[in-house]
Amino acid sequence: MRTQYDEGDIRQSIDRLAAAVGQALTADGEISIVGIRTRGEVLAARLTAALQKRGPQRIGRGVLDITMYRDDLSEVGPAPMVRPTHIDFDINDKPMVLVDDVIFTGRSIRAALNALADFGRPSVIRLAVLVDRGGRELPIQPDFVGLALKEVPADHRVNVRLAEVDGRDEILVEPRT
Repeated sequence: MRTQYDEGDIRQSIDRLAAAVGQALTADGEISIVGIRTRGEVLAARLTAALQKRGPQRIGRGVLDITMYRDDLSEVGPAPMVRPTHIDFDINDKPMVLVDDVIFTGRSIRAALNALADFGRPSVIRLAVLVDRGGRELPIQPDFVGLALKEVPADHRVNVRLAEVDGRDEILVEPRT
């Protein structure tokens, strides 16, 4: 199993996501892209830029903080960092793509779906992830996947680093510490 991916791999994965999303959801030209903080937010911005190069210009872009919706909030610590959610457009009856960096158990996505319900009801919500590492605990599956890593050992992590947050683009599969 390959354990390291570079910025070229990430760029190709985002291009694949943009092509798939564009083909599936932009027939009428309007779409909402919402990224889950923190790296999902960065990926949503990159996905939006890639989609705009392909044609659709009416793209609402938002950021979703799921901290208070997590089912492991008590394990996060006594003072979890809650940052603002920015969805300053109407999401009702419009197609939406929810974006995250890695899907593993599905619990973060469940939290995100619960959080989105506070903002309205999109006509459809599709999930785009940069990396699907398998191992779901909930019946949640991504609609669009940049990179599928189905053979990651349970005692390993998939760490996505993005230049906007971490100073470089890379994906590393490494043992948990």
